Amino acid sequence: MKNTSLIVYLIRECTNRECEFRFPAPEDSGIGINCPKCKSITNIIREIVLNPDLKETINHVFPINNLEVVLDNVRSSFNVGAIFRSSDGAGISKIHLCGICPSPLNIKVHKTALGSELSVPYEIHNNALKLIRDQKKLGKRIWALEKTNTSISIEQYKLCKTDPSTVLVVGNEISGIDPDILAICDEQIHIPMSGIKGSLNVAIAFGIAIYNLLDFSSY
Repeated sequence: MKNTSLIVYLIRECTNRECEFRFPAPEDSGIGINCPKCKSITNIIREIVLNPDLKETINHVFPINNLEVVLDNVRSSFNVGAIFRSSDGAGISKIHLCGICPSPLNIKVHKTALGSELSVPYEIHNNALKLIRDQKKLGKRIWALEKTNTSISIEQYKLCKTDPSTVLVVGNEISGIDPDILAICDEQIHIPMSGIKGSLNVAIAFGIAIYNLLDFSSY
């Protein structure tokens, strides 16, 4: 009996020697029989068999850690979805969606998160500043991921299992973190950069930050 949970992709390659375009296409979809570039016939080079059920079983190698995330008015649904995926991989304990952040009910967030919105707890808040003040009252450390005149390289920080509960704040793609939130953060940390641009895409910066901050060996 055929395992219906398996997904098969075919690696196809164009037979036109002046093209030789190589790409993956779903099996039985009819996609890719003709080259998308030059319309010549393609050959199947190999198969890639994916088992989503197996992936669900082997994920979450690390226990949930003591790091929460506040998204302060992150606008893009694609960025929010990507942050959910990275949070799932790193075992983030909770995401707080604040202000104009789209929720996983948004179809674009859902498509980008690829189900990780089901494994990472999240809450929705109207006011990020009020949330941060409440979190501080609970004794949590508040760290801002933002390049400022006083921020310190992320390389100087590491979160272990025995550390106090910490909240990492990530800000809007254009305006960054609300200045009133920055003013009450315990630490301001940045990712060292050597290029001509002064910032990274927020979802990419988030992924770099959490995998640098978390000491997975302690979990």
